[in-house]
Amino acid sequence: MSAHIDQSPKNILLLEGIHSIAKEQLDRAGFNVDLISHALAEDELIEKIKDYDVVGIRSKTQITEKVVKSYPQLSAIGCFCIGTNQVDLKSTNLYGVPVFNAPYSNTRSVAELVIAECVALARKLGDINTNAHKGVWQKSAKGSFEIRGKTLGIVGYGHIGSQVSVLAESMGMNVIYYDIIKKLPLGNATPMNSFEELLRASDFVTFHVPATNETKDMVGKTQLDMMKKDSYLINASRGSVVVIEDLAQALKSEHIAGAAIDVFPKEPKSNQETFHSELQELSNVILTPHIGGSTEEAQRAIGEEVAESFIRFIQVGSTSGAVNFPNVELPRNDSARRIINVHKNVPGVLSQINGIVSKVGANIEGQYLSTDQNIGYLVMDIKGATANEVASQVGALDSSIKTRMVY
Repeated sequence: MSAHIDQSPKNILLLEGIHSIAKEQLDRAGFNVDLISHALAEDELIEKIKDYDVVGIRSKTQITEKVVKSYPQLSAIGCFCIGTNQVDLKSTNLYGVPVFNAPYSNTRSVAELVIAECVALARKLGDINTNAHKGVWQKSAKGSFEIRGKTLGIVGYGHIGSQVSVLAESMGMNVIYYDIIKKLPLGNATPMNSFEELLRASDFVTFHVPATNETKDMVGKTQLDMMKKDSYLINASRGSVVVIEDLAQALKSEHIAGAAIDVFPKEPKSNQETFHSELQELSNVILTPHIGGSTEEAQRAIGEEVAESFIRFIQVGSTSGAVNFPNVELPRNDSARRIINVHKNVPGVLSQINGIVSKVGANIEGQYLSTDQNIGYLVMDIKGATANEVASQVGALDSSIKTRMVY
């Protein structure tokens, strides 16, 4: 990781059909933006991003350590979605590349889909619709239920889970939830003491958890056996949460009455690839292609949110909202020149930098430093022409990872 003075980022690549509002917003800010409608494999991505300073992705493009190492000049990454598990956050941190996401923008869209799936499963709408298209008239009340009065168990009571809670209660459902972090209930929702307690008490179970080692395969045969007979499972969180083979067996044995799955362990990289799952052709199973946040409203809001993060980072140096980086939020200072420096978090760095400022005879109008375990992020406002010399000498320090004149 050789130290150098970065040029101000100008070229931005947006992959996977990111909403055009992001390009429009970035174009207005003066950047050169290219859109690609699909995901890129690792080698394709390494070759492609050589011409860009900033890259935006959704859920399918994997930014691995190899990708990050191949292009250390990369300035920032944007995940135009909630999750960031498709990015190697450790290597991006070490190479001084902030990663931004949109943790709030598609909350309502996912929550509405979950409620719709509760109704669809309880009324077997998927199967009935398919049969009607085939000419089969399947008019019967047997095995068809209202969701009013039923218990919805929410696993993960964050932004989406709590929104599902509010909507479900308005539909007359009883809401219980479990989260590893203590969360204040909304409305009349009731927290459970354990995941197992929730499984045993719920008529519907919906998952809204991140992809972590703790949530990987958290629903297998053991957990499915704990669920009520004729209950329903919904997963619109991460494909790694549910063991699909075990769920298929629970459905075939009719212990579980139905399931709605929006995320899968392995998903096609584009709409041109064929999708395969053991859940296909099973009764009362709704399969959707990772569309929880795929509404026009959500995608527009996500495009606006991440594009704004890019603009503030590039034009002001703000890292507020970055998931892998010290967070610094600061106003623009047009009376000075702004330098940003990412450096190894080792003793004496700030002393060295201030020594350079003193030696050059520069005048500091403002200085902001935030650190994490690995790196420090420093923003300095320097008065006058000495700023270029300060940036050059700071960038030459052995501890420096990235240094840039913002304006």
